Amino acid sequence: MIETAPYDQDLELAVIDDDGPHALVFPCRRHKEGWAESKSGKHVEVHPTHWREWRHLAYD
Repeated sequence: MIETAPYDQDLELAVIDDDGPHALVFPCRRHKEGWAESKSGKHVEVHPTHWREWRHLAYD
């Protein structure tokens, strides 16, 4: 459940869009204002359905 996502931690988000369900390919962080891309801190307009801890080591 997305409501249980922790704040200020790199997370992998699952979303459902026009292409169906899929995971985002970059880590995001939850903030009071919504979601941001972890590396840049730039706001991302997403409506995730699920989350898990970010485990991708190759993201830079």
